[in-house]
Amino acid sequence: MVLAVACGLGLVGGAVVAGRVPAVQMLLATPTPLPPTPAPTATPFPTPTPLPPPPSGQSYLDPEQRLIQLYRDASPAVVNINTQILRRDFFFGIIPESGSGSGFVWDEAGHILTNYHVIEGAQTIEVSFGDDLVFPAEVVGSDPPNDLAVLRVEQLPPGVSPLPLGDSDALQVGQTAVSIGNPFGQFQRTLTAGVISALNRTIQLDEERVLRGVIQTDADINRGNSGGPLLDSSGRVIGITTAIFSPTGANAGVGLAIPINKAKRVVPVLIQEGRYRHPWLGIEHLGYALNSTLARVLDLPVDHGLLIARVYRNSPAQRAGIRTATREVIIGNRRFLIGGDVLTAIDGVPLKTWEDLDAYLQEETEVGQTVTLEIVRDGRPMSLQVEVGEEPTRSF
Repeated sequence: MVLAVACGLGLVGGAVVAGRVPAVQMLLATPTPLPPTPAPTATPFPTPTPLPPPPSGQSYLDPEQRLIQLYRDASPAVVNINTQILRRDFFFGIIPESGSGSGFVWDEAGHILTNYHVIEGAQTIEVSFGDDLVFPAEVVGSDPPNDLAVLRVEQLPPGVSPLPLGDSDALQVGQTAVSIGNPFGQFQRTLTAGVISALNRTIQLDEERVLRGVIQTDADINRGNSGGPLLDSSGRVIGITTAIFSPTGANAGVGLAIPINKAKRVVPVLIQEGRYRHPWLGIEHLGYALNSTLARVLDLPVDHGLLIARVYRNSPAQRAGIRTATREVIIGNRRFLIGGDVLTAIDGVPLKTWEDLDAYLQEETEVGQTVTLEIVRDGRPMSLQVEVGEEPTRSF
């Protein structure tokens, strides 16, 4: 299975039950005249109870009409992003390469939200609102770990407004999901619809980048859709289309989107500062995740946690006094640096893997916040207060 960066209506019927028809007795004699039938008394129909108003942002249109209206309202704010990247060939000649992706209008100031991988390394960027509406764009800010980037155009075309934002924390599996984007860079503003297939997926984009809380959908998504909006049935953005799982690189019914609530947190910082500061302690992945077997072999008093071998110099962990390995042992064909602190929890949240620590730092903390680390040192539990620092800049 390959992780590729993406660059039914039901009818409910009622059955009519055929009851037994009573037998009719036929009278062969001359029938007795029936008494005159009194004139029927008109019975007024009851006044129908008016329907309650639809929830905010919704209407009582049938599903097909709602999709049509959603597309009319949302599609003008969905853009095609074309990039030019200059690469060197084997003989050090310059070769221009073009790329394409999607994005959508974030605010009235002309900011466009897309994926970082759509504009990564680009020398020139153009944003298209249609065949005759192409504008140069500049990068305002980018956040490679979260695969988000903000562009800006000088002005928005008449009639183009930012898309309303939804609440990705309130999503449910089975809800309608609608994608609008530019598959393969040439089919502008293509709408596809499906459902939310799963929530809170963790996706490893590459060796450095992990996306958490990802939305999974079966709405058709292909290369070129990257950066486009994933919408709910009311036309509110609930995610940013980012990647697909596929054995061929084409749609296989597993599309992935960054939740909009993460963008709500990151994008304003990118607009203001140009970058997003990621929390960091300086111990991440510098040791061993314990299990009961390893803890027993190393004669540790806990059966889970993170055995710290090293810390980065001048890191928050070093300043807080985290202790590192004091000796080396060989177990089987592996070398272990032991004697350091065992980190068992952060702010009361148990830690069993390095991903547990990474996820808590990235999703629950911010730079400058003080966290409580629960550690075991020389067999004794203790707590340390640590001020979270800023992760050093990495190249992606």
